Amino acid sequence: MSLVLLDTHVWVWLLSGSSRMGPKARKAIQRSLAKEAVLVSAISPWEVAMLVSKGRLVLDRDVGEWIQAALALPGVRLEPLSPEIAVASTRLPGVLHPDPADRIIAATARHLGAVLMTEDRQLLEYGNDGHIKTIKAGQ
Repeated sequence: MSLVLLDTHVWVWLLSGSSRMGPKARKAIQRSLAKEAVLVSAISPWEVAMLVSKGRLVLDRDVGEWIQAALALPGVRLEPLSPEIAVASTRLPGVLHPDPADRIIAATARHLGAVLMTEDRQLLEYGNDGHIKTIKAGQ
């Protein structure tokens, strides 16, 4: 496994040391961190900020500071939202719900050939349908 793309909630879990992440997922992240191949989609900082603004996520510091610190971790790289990924998110094969953030994350995984680590049932089903490679974060 080379590139691992973290779904937004997995990124938050990683930084908070959440027990929701399983040992298999942690091991995959550690291997990828060593290769500086853990990616975060450009939409994920926006999602985190939105969750904080709606009171659905509480962080240990200001959201802007949290995002800066989270992206400064060795081995973690922010993957920009390129025009190709933006367009691809509107042309995904198969059936995926219309949530723009999830579509951008799925399109990013497809574009890069990365494995998406998620606990999102719909994204895991999308992976089971063969459209993206996924790892269940709880394993």
